[in-house]
Amino acid sequence: MAGWCDRFSISEQTALVTGASKGIGAEVCAVFAEAGADIVAVARDRDGLAETAARVAAPGRECLTVTADLATVEGCRTAAREALEAKGTIDILVNAAGIARTAPALDLTPEDWDATMAINLRAPFLMAQALAPRMIAQRRGKIIMISSQTGVIALDDHAAYASSKGGLNSLTKSLCAEWARFNVQVNAICPTVVMTPMGREIWGPEEKSGPFIAATPLRRFGEPVEIADAALYLASPASDLVNGHLLMAEGGFTSV
Repeated sequence: MAGWCDRFSISEQTALVTGASKGIGAEVCAVFAEAGADIVAVARDRDGLAETAARVAAPGRECLTVTADLATVEGCRTAAREALEAKGTIDILVNAAGIARTAPALDLTPEDWDATMAINLRAPFLMAQALAPRMIAQRRGKIIMISSQTGVIALDDHAAYASSKGGLNSLTKSLCAEWARFNVQVNAICPTVVMTPMGREIWGPEEKSGPFIAATPLRRFGEPVEIADAALYLASPASDLVNGHLLMAEGGFTSV
């Protein structure tokens, strides 16, 4: 068996990361590059992608940036096609793109519901569907969904977001059931609030964050690098036996 450094390494592999222009996605790109992977960074924001590419280049790794709107079917398919044409295969897929349209259930619009499902649930499925055949052919692959603790427990004003993440958790298990036999691991990370731009926008006010933090045993929110580190474990050979798992990274919130 390889030594522990090799078991936790993703050296010489290629990872496609969605939502890569900021937040968790950008941090995953940087951490994976430090661990030896080349990156395909996918997002809508060209300027943000350029910043991510610079972070990937710092440890000497390659970064292909792909500008795509994952809210559309064609955007997902185009992103996957460009990645495969450039790299031949993708060893690791991290579905980190996501939006949060929060509102009381009685006020939630069909438009907000549909937009949430398109990016948070349909896009991860389409990306996995497009990239998995090459993983299956090489009998090796890792697919990591960035989900949420709200896919497991309920929060006020999160009907669409929680439903999308609950669906993503079920998708994770379904893909595991179909693809585990081909040595493709499909897992999800379910974080607490993470201090990304989106997290700060929604949870920044003390009157909203205070009660949530008080109900969290760890008494704080998460940082992007903590989720990226969890993703690195799931991307590495060290986690080959872990499949269809929902990794709770939420300071104990769902345990009490």
